[in-house]
Amino acid sequence: MSARDDILARIHAALGTDITPGEREVGASAPGAGYRATSGRTEDELVDLLVDRLEDYKARVEVVAAAELAEAIRTRLEGKTFVAPAGLPADWLHPSLADRRATDSREEPLGVDRLDAIGAVVTGSAVSIAETGTIVLDGSPDQGRRAISLVPDHHVCVVPVETIVGIVPEGFARLDVTRPLTLISGPSATSDIELERVEGVHGPRTLDVLIVR
Repeated sequence: MSARDDILARIHAALGTDITPGEREVGASAPGAGYRATSGRTEDELVDLLVDRLEDYKARVEVVAAAELAEAIRTRLEGKTFVAPAGLPADWLHPSLADRRATDSREEPLGVDRLDAIGAVVTGSAVSIAETGTIVLDGSPDQGRRAISLVPDHHVCVVPVETIVGIVPEGFARLDVTRPLTLISGPSATSDIELERVEGVHGPRTLDVLIVR
């Protein structure tokens, strides 16, 4: 038996499969078979867990009713200019914000210099994973191009409660992985060689999350 066959035999033994070295297994289970695919948590538990994870990552989180969303966004923007994708629902934005909004679309994209001069961005989201505190944007009309969520210094992100799932497999089951996915777990931050936390290096340094119930 070669070293390769010995290693594979040990792997099969650990997995509980019985295959002769050199044979190819037909009809093998899909990778990950038997792993936890759902969390079994209630909606309230999912919201509480997502809030806890995001706040631990230094995001600012608020749970609001749909009727309160426009005012909550206006308050979070704190008087800043902002960019929003062309497909953002109109009723998400307070009428008083009209003169501070820049609109971005794939047909008429804003340049990086223009985005860098804008104070904030408002987007929706595709899926949020409670266990990891991760918000996923997939480029849908209410989320827009990836650049608008990465260049401005402040991101206000709307999370509909029905898009919150418990664990990663649940999240990816809802996503089209051929789309341009952006995974966000708190404000942009990194650490240097001395473990000093630095914020805003490769994305917004302030993340406001509004969970809509």
